[in-house]
Amino acid sequence: MAKNNLVAPVLKWVGGKRQLFETFKPLFPKRITTYCEPFLGGGAIFFKLQPNKAYINDINAELMLVYEVIRDDVEKLIDILSTYKNDADFFYAIRDLDRDKEKFSRLSEVERAARIIYLNKTCFNGLYRVNNAGEFNSPFGSYRNPNIVNAPTLRAVNDYFNSAEIILTATDYAEVLSAIPKNTFVYLDPPYAPVSTTANFTGYTKGGFNRDEQIRLRICCDGLSERGIKFMLSNSDTEFIRELYSDSFYNITFVKARRTVNSVASKRGDVDELVIRNYGKKR
Repeated sequence: MAKNNLVAPVLKWVGGKRQLFETFKPLFPKRITTYCEPFLGGGAIFFKLQPNKAYINDINAELMLVYEVIRDDVEKLIDILSTYKNDADFFYAIRDLDRDKEKFSRLSEVERAARIIYLNKTCFNGLYRVNNAGEFNSPFGSYRNPNIVNAPTLRAVNDYFNSAEIILTATDYAEVLSAIPKNTFVYLDPPYAPVSTTANFTGYTKGGFNRDEQIRLRICCDGLSERGIKFMLSNSDTEFIRELYSDSFYNITFVKARRTVNSVASKRGDVDELVIRNYGKKR
């Protein structure tokens, strides 16, 4: 299937890999028949590759609902987004819908998806963040002209989802990995290990992704290797992650990434990251 350049991320997401695709390109397997991305987020790598068969997943059910609605009801989604205003009062009214659980439960799936896209486009720095109660709590971004309704991209993604065999889920990543066939290539982009005691960000879900979760992910990677399934994993360049994957059969590549999502402007910029693979020559 020919790739469509209009197929692109519809949301800005913490740790997005759009700017790293060309760096990653030579690291991917030469042939990908089936693709799996269990920490999808904004899906920059997935949308760039546009595989004909894919398993895509994220534990964030509201995020995965956005993709389901784009697949199933894109025109109604565009219609609703077209009525939304770039205004602080309107923003907080939409943001705070999840404070009233009964009222929120009455929203249709399309309305919930439109809410997430709208908040992502208009909140401060595009930062999807929830509190311990699971309520969206990023403030208004005060942007002059945010692209709330990117109809060409939404329609292109809809067409791709309906032309390829794409399986969407919102569950624990280990569940997805246990079910994929052997000929699958897996790209893992989990919440990163913090590079300092103040750098951790896992606010896109209520649970977070702590040190124990990083260890559990390593065990899952070992399981993929035992099954002969190729994987590539991105993470922060920390001593903990380096030691976690220090075995000789894992191939570690160091890359530079530019981070643009941070509440403190001075902390945005180039950072060191690791790419870990269970295949390919060491670099």
